[in-house]
Amino acid sequence: MELAEAVKTQALLLGFDAVGITTAEPLESIHLERFRSWLAEGGADGLEYMKRNIQKRFAPAQLLQGAQSVICAAVHYKPAEIALAPGCAQIARFALYDDYHLFIKEQLRQLACFIESRLPKGTRWTYKICTDSVPLAERALAARAGLGFIGKNHMLIHPVLGCQILLGELVTTLPLPPDGPALPDGCGGCTRCLQACPAGALRPDGFFQTNQCISFLTQYASDAAHLRTSRWLFGCDECLLACPYEQKAPPCRTPPPGFTPERTALRPEDILQWNSSDFERFFKKSCVERIGLKKLQQNAAACLKSSDKPTGNTR
Repeated sequence: MELAEAVKTQALLLGFDAVGITTAEPLESIHLERFRSWLAEGGADGLEYMKRNIQKRFAPAQLLQGAQSVICAAVHYKPAEIALAPGCAQIARFALYDDYHLFIKEQLRQLACFIESRLPKGTRWTYKICTDSVPLAERALAARAGLGFIGKNHMLIHPVLGCQILLGELVTTLPLPPDGPALPDGCGGCTRCLQACPAGALRPDGFFQTNQCISFLTQYASDAAHLRTSRWLFGCDECLLACPYEQKAPPCRTPPPGFTPERTALRPEDILQWNSSDFERFFKKSCVERIGLKKLQQNAAACLKSSDKPTGNTR
């Protein structure tokens, strides 16, 4: 018990905003069943990687031989109030920072070093660092570790921090006492996220139609012909911003590295004139860098063609 509490305290000192521990046992079968149904209905069309490693995704021990525990850590990234100037479009708030995969992995490496320093000399243990680039149902694991519940917007919702949260995991062979139980569903009869989705990707029956989602279209679609909003250049935060938990959540206490407020003042017509140097100046080390200039300009063109012009937003 002493090690587990020390690990959680150190995780907070390293910059995580919430941390919990669960076992490496397979997730409850209902998660796998729902995932298979989602795949069968075409929910992952366009995201071929989601169709691989299905069993592994719901069984942490398959990622690391002898795994017994999973340390789930969350970074709260809600920025202070953002005012969007007329004529500007938006990128998702997580992309206002450096690529979260990199800094979350580094924080987890530091946490692993701390654990090593607290173990008796000669203790044999191993670990695996995970972010959402690893096939792992991290939101379900985080919920089982007591970090929140999965809402109707399919995001992990922390009752205090809301749903602008990034997750990382340390799967380890150490036997640590688990936290929990998971918090119960706190959405109740609220459907604000469903109503806020610009493309109707969130269905009332709980199905998530990925290839209709603005976030998917701006990142993974081969063209921008199906974009239905002029607001988003990269990603989409509408279902997060509509959540009552999110609206009550405070701004992050320690912002993740690399916050670039200039990314909130992007005009689509200017982006269409960019060259590779302009793109790198604004988005180097950001998650936006991954989609490249050509895709971003496709999104910018779709913004301009839409009859729904960007409007100010201070949520």
